[in-house]
Amino acid sequence: MARRPLPRIPISGNDRIARSRELARTAADNATDVLHPLITISRGLRLLAAAGLRKWADTPKDRRGPGLFLAAVCVLAVALVPYGPLLGLIGLMGVAAWKGRERVPVRTGPDESQIARLQALHDALVPYFSVPEDPSPLFAHGGEWAKAFSDHEFDGDGRLTRLRVKYPPYFPDGETEARARIEQLLHAKSGRGREYLFVWEEEANQLLMSVLPPLPTTIAAQRFVTAPGELVLGFTDPDAVRRTMPVLDGDATRDAPPVVWRTGPRSTEPHLLAVGHPGSGTTSLLRSLALQTLPYGDVLVVEGSGTGEYACLTGRAGVLAVECGLAGALAGLEWAAHETERRLISANRARQAGHPAPEDVRRPLCILVDGPSVLSHVAAAEGRPDPQQLLQVPLRHGRAAQVTVVVADQFDSAEFLDETVRTHTRARLVLGPATPEQVRSVLGAPPHTTPTADVPPGRGYVRMGTGAVLRLQVPATPDPYDEAASEAHRQAVRDLLPERQNAVGTDVPEVPEDRRAGERAGGSAGPAADTALTGPRVEVPAGPARETAVTGPLPEPAGSPAARTASAPVPAEG
Repeated sequence: MARRPLPRIPISGNDRIARSRELARTAADNATDVLHPLITISRGLRLLAAAGLRKWADTPKDRRGPGLFLAAVCVLAVALVPYGPLLGLIGLMGVAAWKGRERVPVRTGPDESQIARLQALHDALVPYFSVPEDPSPLFAHGGEWAKAFSDHEFDGDGRLTRLRVKYPPYFPDGETEARARIEQLLHAKSGRGREYLFVWEEEANQLLMSVLPPLPTTIAAQRFVTAPGELVLGFTDPDAVRRTMPVLDGDATRDAPPVVWRTGPRSTEPHLLAVGHPGSGTTSLLRSLALQTLPYGDVLVVEGSGTGEYACLTGRAGVLAVECGLAGALAGLEWAAHETERRLISANRARQAGHPAPEDVRRPLCILVDGPSVLSHVAAAEGRPDPQQLLQVPLRHGRAAQVTVVVADQFDSAEFLDETVRTHTRARLVLGPATPEQVRSVLGAPPHTTPTADVPPGRGYVRMGTGAVLRLQVPATPDPYDEAASEAHRQAVRDLLPERQNAVGTDVPEVPEDRRAGERAGGSAGPAADTALTGPRVEVPAGPARETAVTGPLPEPAGSPAARTASAPVPAEG
C-alpha cells in the first residue's frame, strides 16, 4: 500500500519576502560584528586622510617643499630602522582605530521634560501674542514652539535660565502695561524666587529673558578707590556700569562694579533719598556714607528713631554732632541752615574779589537725617517747628555751598516727607523687599528686573536723576556695638572710625562757658536750652582753618562734658 506524503503548509509570497529580509538582516549584523575592527580602521584612515588634505591645503606654497622633504626623511628613517616598517604600520593602525572609534553623540537639544515646559510656555503666550486676523500666527494653540523660542538654557532643576522670545510685530511693546503682563507671565511660568532680567529689542521684535545671579553680600565697609566728592552707594551688575574698582571681598581682592554718587558743586544730583522697610539696610547705608565722608569732610547726624544706631560716631573727629532728640535735631538743622547761608555769602564775596573760595567753604558738609517723619510727628505733638522745614536752605542751596543732604525713611511714613525733600532729592534708593508699584513711586520708573520677596539687608534699586534703574547691594556696615552682626564686618567698621576728640579740640566746635554752666544747672534740654541756642555770636569752626564768625545756633559738640539729654547715651567702646 502506497504511503501518502504529509501535507505541506502553504507559504505566501509576503511571508517569503519577510523571511528573506530577516535572513539578510541577520547576515548583515553578523558581518558587521566580524568586520567591525576593519570598519573602524577604515573610518579612521579616511578621517586621517581628510585631515592631511586639509593641512596640505592650508600650508602656504613656499612651505610645501620643505614639508615634503621632512616627510620623506621620516619615511626613510622608519624604513631603515630594524622592524621599522612593521612598527610604523602597527602605529598607523592604532591611530586610525582611535580616530575612527564610535563616539557617543552629545545631546544638544532639550529633553522631553524641557520640551513640555517650552510647549506649555508657548501655549500660555498665545492669548497675548495672537489675533484672529493674523493669517499665519506665530503663536497658536498646538503650534510649534521652535518657531518662537531660541537660545533656551536650563539649570540642573530643569528650570529656564535664559530664553529668547520672538513676538509678532503688531504686539504693543512700547506700552508699559503690555510689557508688564508678559514679564509677569514669564516670571510665573519659569519659576519664582529668582530675579529675572528682561531686555526688549523693539527693532527685532524679540524679548530676551535671563536669570540674574545674586549680588554678593560679603563686601564690607572699606576705603574705596574714589576721588573726593565721590561716594560708593553699593555694587551692581557687571554690565550695568562702565567702571570697576578693587575691593576686599572676604580674604581676597577682586574687581567689582560700583554705583558711584558724585556730590559737590558739579553734581546733578547733590542730595539723596533712601526709602525702605525696617531692617532693609537704610541705616547701614547712612553709616557707610558717613565713614566715606569723614576723611575729607564734616558730618552732622540727626537720628529720628532714637535707637542709638550712630553712637559709634559720637565724639569722632569730623563728626559735628549726633542728635537723637527733637531739641538737638532742631538745633543742629538750624545751625546747618545758617552754615549754608554763611558759606554762600563767603563764596560770593570771594568771587567778587577775584579770590578762590575759603578753605572752610570748600570743605564738604554732609547732613544725614534718619527718620525725619518721626521727628515731624513729635514736633507737631509738642507744637514746635517741623525739622524738615529747616532742610529747605541746605536742600535748595547746598550744592553751591558744598553741603550734601541724605534723608532716609520708611515706606509706611514716606507720605509725611516734606515736598521740598521730595523735590530736591534726585538721587533715589529703594532697599528691601518692595513691589514694582512701590519702586515706581520712589524712583519714578519701574524696576528693570522682577523684585523677589526675600532679599538680604542692603539689597535694592538705585536711580540717579533720570538715569537707568540699577540693582544695588550696599556694603555691609553694621553697628560695631551690635553683637548680632558679623565680627569681621564690625571690625571693618571699627577700623574706619576716626579717633575720638576731647572737649576742646580743633575738629570739635567749642561751646561758651556760660552755656555749659546753664546746662549743668538745668540738666535737661527744655526751654532754657532752647534759649541758649539763640545766644550771642560764637565761633563755628567748620574745618581746619575756619575763622569766620556767624550768628545762629550751634550743635552740641559730641565730646563736650556738658550732658545733653536730647542725645542718646554713648556706650563704652569695647
